[in-house]
Amino acid sequence: MFWSRRKKKSGLQRIPAAEHGIIPSQICSKAKETLQRLNQAGYEAYLVGGAVRDLMLGKTPKDFDIATNAKPEEVKRLFSSCRLIGRRFRLAHIYFGRFFFLEVATFRGPHHTSSQGTTADDGRIIHDNVYGTIEEDAFRRDFTVNALFYDLESGDVLDYVDGAKDIHSGTLRLIGDPEQRYREDPVRMLRAIRFASKLGLEIHKDTKQPIRKMADLLDNIAPARLFDETLKLFHSGKAVKVLQQLCEYHLFSRLFPMTDEGLHDPIFNAFINTALENTDRRIQSGLSVTPAFLYAVMLWRAVKYHADNALAQGYPMMQAYHIAASIVLKEQVQYTAIPRRFTSMSREIWSLQSRFQYKDCRRAMNFLGHPRFRAAYDFYCLRASVGDGVTTEDCQWWTDFQEQDEDGKLAMCRQHKGKRRRRRRKRKS
Repeated sequence: MFWSRRKKKSGLQRIPAAEHGIIPSQICSKAKETLQRLNQAGYEAYLVGGAVRDLMLGKTPKDFDIATNAKPEEVKRLFSSCRLIGRRFRLAHIYFGRFFFLEVATFRGPHHTSSQGTTADDGRIIHDNVYGTIEEDAFRRDFTVNALFYDLESGDVLDYVDGAKDIHSGTLRLIGDPEQRYREDPVRMLRAIRFASKLGLEIHKDTKQPIRKMADLLDNIAPARLFDETLKLFHSGKAVKVLQQLCEYHLFSRLFPMTDEGLHDPIFNAFINTALENTDRRIQSGLSVTPAFLYAVMLWRAVKYHADNALAQGYPMMQAYHIAASIVLKEQVQYTAIPRRFTSMSREIWSLQSRFQYKDCRRAMNFLGHPRFRAAYDFYCLRASVGDGVTTEDCQWWTDFQEQDEDGKLAMCRQHKGKRRRRRRKRKS
């Protein structure tokens, strides 16, 4: 067991390379360059958080974050490509090219010990530019498995909170008093679900016990931040498990109240879960996913309800879907803000469902050229798979239609037209 022979000093446990298993070649070269440059300038600097956790779990990290005792302004003086961001807590982003950057954070101290730390009446930390030592920084982090520091110079992992032990036992544990930590930042409840689902960890009983009764604290979080967290949850590659746990801990209704109301409907429940299974497969295969499709799925039942109401009032089908989309999106953005580029695509996916009924050559051929055809088609076939007002035969027709050459498409349209005429004659007779 890799924590059995750690050296202790003032709570510090050093885990040597032979025990933690991290190989330097697994670390991003840009991160190593940044660590070396900070060290050479006389600063402490460590790889920290998710990168260390994932490497110890044998996974490939998505990000390589760095913690240091250098102040953000000092980091900026060392790196010409550095940009300082953040209000609640100042961070340094060091860019390598136009899009890739590393996040460098200064060690944080206890926010209540300085005038720079501000807490709201409900316990949330709203201003946090309080700097401290590496040990203080470790105890400010959320979960023990995220509070490990990798020292590039020695090759050791520094552990102040028994994070390595929890990694080995597969436990997700909050640092400190769970209720206080959730009050400081209610988003930690969502992070607990995400890490447990994504990493296959068991949430410690003390960490999970307060979640249900504190779920309403998420109502105080900015919708823009909850949008970001929602994407991390459902685009983690474990969306099915995420949904189950969000519902279990009464958190899902704080993100998607209209969707939560419809989960008792067997068809809609199957629709949601089938969509999330497909999303998980795409992510695990390295394929792209879009938030627009996720929101189109989550809000579909509410959109159908309002579209049916609009149709009953005499609106044409396409207009009915636009009216329904406006009503539903206006309600949803109160919980998770959605950028316009995604709401526009979700609107199109919904409204284009009505065009699949038209299989005459002119309209079918034009529809294939629509920029949102593929997303709308995937959505349509998803509906067919659970019997949501679409037959598998209709989905198969559009699948076959796409695969035909020009003559084949014309033949399919004529065949469909002939079937419609025969059905009309039977009805008249």
